[in-house]
Amino acid sequence: MPMHHQLFAEHALLPDGWARDVLLQWNAQGQWQAIQAGLSPTPLVPRASGPVLPGMPNLHSHAFQRAMAGLTEYRSHTQDSFWSWRTLMYQFAAQLGPAQLEAIATGLYVEMLEAGVTSVCEFHYLHHDPHGHAYADPAEMSLSLLRAAQRTGIGMTLLPVLYQNSGFGGSAPTAGQNRFIHSTEAMLRLLERLRPACDAQSARLGLAPHSLRAVTPESLREVLTGLKALDASAPIHIHIAEQTAEVDACVAWSGQRPVAWLLDHAPVDTRWCLVHATHMDAHEYQRAAASGAVAGLCPTTEANLGDGIFEFKTWHNQQGAWGIGSDSHIAVNPAEDLMLLEYSQRLSLRQRNVAANERQPDVAQALWQGAVAGGAQAAARPVAGLAVGQQADFIVLDAQHPALAGLSPDQMLASHVFASSRQSAVAQVCSGGQWVVQHGRHALHDEAMAGLVQARRDLLQA
Repeated sequence: MPMHHQLFAEHALLPDGWARDVLLQWNAQGQWQAIQAGLSPTPLVPRASGPVLPGMPNLHSHAFQRAMAGLTEYRSHTQDSFWSWRTLMYQFAAQLGPAQLEAIATGLYVEMLEAGVTSVCEFHYLHHDPHGHAYADPAEMSLSLLRAAQRTGIGMTLLPVLYQNSGFGGSAPTAGQNRFIHSTEAMLRLLERLRPACDAQSARLGLAPHSLRAVTPESLREVLTGLKALDASAPIHIHIAEQTAEVDACVAWSGQRPVAWLLDHAPVDTRWCLVHATHMDAHEYQRAAASGAVAGLCPTTEANLGDGIFEFKTWHNQQGAWGIGSDSHIAVNPAEDLMLLEYSQRLSLRQRNVAANERQPDVAQALWQGAVAGGAQAAARPVAGLAVGQQADFIVLDAQHPALAGLSPDQMLASHVFASSRQSAVAQVCSGGQWVVQHGRHALHDEAMAGLVQARRDLLQA
């Protein structure tokens, strides 16, 4: 086994908990070959400078929105909401081209990797040119994202979005949505076009019906049938029950709440990720968890948009799978999203340590391992942690970081999540067996950040 495919860790977080004196070995394809605890260090094998954690999958991303993060924090209506924010987002997206998208995504993915995110699910709906016309290659915008992922070394699950309507019942799309629109047939052709490109870089291809308001029942059935013919195991992600206004509109249209309608009319199972699912009643929580679908939680974005608070304890009591995403990228740090997830529950329930459970009383460990497991399921990639057969995606915490120095490994993880004061305590990151972050910095950091800043400047001037 080559030395650069091995690492000795004094402490590593394995699926069943912390282990000591662990030898980690992976092959040339970037998969774990052997993970053995209780060994003595070997002089020639590199030693981790801090605790080793599984890399975090990010299950929900709109890459282009990173360039507008922080730019909508002013009142534009008597009472601002998700819907007024969406209007500003449409205006920002109106001029974005493939080169700018690639620059923004490259910068974003470097930020993700430096924060310990090793895999991203890109919920991609910005397909056409600013006039709503298809590019000469209809996959042009999608390929921009794939190039950014390949260049930075982040794992990718690409989820082209089917978007057809502006509201429930097949309402015609608005002018601001013209860049998103596909017929069902065109979407299936796009998936066929993208499949070899994804395969070439070990990316996973799936599908995202945008929401029940954006796709009619007939189109949903048709596209799911077509997807099954292409790949019966492909992941399926959908925005659902993010806003109370959306729930009310769905009830007015169908007589059912969104999650209940989806469970009754679609084959929801472990392939599905229900993004947000913020507003469910008790029966929906029970049924959705029993389906095996992942709840895709985006705490910093949901807080920024005033969405509401997901009832995590209710979902956890139903043994529901869940993961986290940075969505609009108002923050790009899984530790911050996990902290906000826990804190939102504490504020709502007036309790502490809500994410802990009988099997795992350590809150940070329960959060990290739960998010890794659910994120891997949503990504439909073998990135479920430090286990043989999974991909060698992992991070090394900086044991000398002021927030971590002198602590035990479990205390280090807790301080990384709850007490790092917005300073990343990630020292190294390995994605697919390749070292992509050293000393807290990606090799492309300066170039990627300059590209993101220039793209943002150009868009704001436009």
